Amino acid sequence: MNSTTALPVGFAPDVTSAPHEHSEPTPVTAAPVKRAERISSIDVLRGFALLGILVLNIDSFGDVHAMYHDMPNGTSLDTFSGPHAHWSLALFYIKWLFFEGKMRGIFSMLFGAGVVLLTSRAEKRGAGDAIADIYLRRNMLLVLFGLIHACLIWSGDILFDYGLVALLFLYPFRKANPKKLLLAGTVMSLLSTFAINVVLHSEHDFSLSRQAAAIATKVQQHQPLSASERAAQVAWQARVDTFAKRAAPAQVQQRVAEARQQGYWDGVLDRMQGYFGPGVASHVVLMGDELAPMLMGMGLFQLGFLTAETSLATYLWTALIGFGISLPLLAAGVERTYGNGFFFLTAEEWLFLPYYLTREAGMFAIVSVVMILIKLGAFKRTQQLLAAVGKTALSNYLLTSLLCQFIFLWGPWKLFGALQYYQLMYVVFGIWALNLVASSLWLRYFQFGPVEWVWRSLTYGKRQPMLIRGDVS
Repeated sequence: MNSTTALPVGFAPDVTSAPHEHSEPTPVTAAPVKRAERISSIDVLRGFALLGILVLNIDSFGDVHAMYHDMPNGTSLDTFSGPHAHWSLALFYIKWLFFEGKMRGIFSMLFGAGVVLLTSRAEKRGAGDAIADIYLRRNMLLVLFGLIHACLIWSGDILFDYGLVALLFLYPFRKANPKKLLLAGTVMSLLSTFAINVVLHSEHDFSLSRQAAAIATKVQQHQPLSASERAAQVAWQARVDTFAKRAAPAQVQQRVAEARQQGYWDGVLDRMQGYFGPGVASHVVLMGDELAPMLMGMGLFQLGFLTAETSLATYLWTALIGFGISLPLLAAGVERTYGNGFFFLTAEEWLFLPYYLTREAGMFAIVSVVMILIKLGAFKRTQQLLAAVGKTALSNYLLTSLLCQFIFLWGPWKLFGALQYYQLMYVVFGIWALNLVASSLWLRYFQFGPVEWVWRSLTYGKRQPMLIRGDVS
């Protein structure tokens, strides 16, 4: 793939300089990137990651997950019984080994890379004075799009967080040394490990569990308990009961019924609480989840890692080391969690405590595999289809949310809670097919995806040309 020309990475528009039509210098203005200036490898990677994200998001679109969105525990149907239970178990393994966190992480990496590309190209072409304003408008619009998406369509929005992180943190890092950016991303991952365990109350759970085990031993030995030990015993049992209650069939079916019966505007009001109520704090606490891979993406782009410019040997070693770290840890964690009946403490200890170590190692390995295939020229037609999805990523992202909400809640079928864990993948495959085919067909006639066109026009304060003309390749 040609990596000498560049595109807006993630959802980012690019800048080009205006042609000089007179002998005297004319002001350099900023404009969106042309199709011929895109980096094909990044388009392919973005399309791949966007499709992969739906493998996880479909759980939230289509069913109640009583413990975590990542767990099939407490789904509306008994996932691990019956003749097709092995399909659900295999899918649970696959999701954690190759998708959980990694697709979102790759997408965040590309978004961070886009900041470097957007600003560096503008500054090289003499439009450095204008790029700060463009960057500000671009990300303010992204925050607005995120709010609209989250409140009117689906609560699992990521656009709001991306725009907010970009506005608060990324711009000052645009010229940082790539090795320092990778180090900063690693440090942020460590902080994110702490943050996610705070949100899950993991340390409290571990402490209560240890106390409960010691108390159980004393009870077996008929030793008297102190007041504090009785309190700890009650607190631990309450914690266990909380998760058991969420997964109880009656509770799950009640939540399914409530979701199906809820009116559209009632749903809007509920979703707004995540942005205009106490729920907004979660966006701040988990901000490092997006910031860490964004910083890494900024560094990796400068090193040529995301544009297939690194040596084949480097990609091979990165894939081997990354999978060598992530796959054994995740396989052991999934096995223990499943074997212990998806008990919340087992999941916290074996899957969520090492979450960012396995995520970062896994996403580096996956990116390396994609870059290897690109460098070898393998699956060219598939790469073209994925690149089309990547070029229209924002439109496909929003379209997917609309389709899923219609399929599961808004439309006549109301399939929310009606499909087995593995059957949700049928919807994923159908939407993938639509994304791949529709994106490719759309780009035969138009320069941008429809939402990308709106975003670019608002960002640059000028209606952008939409139809493909003879001079556009």
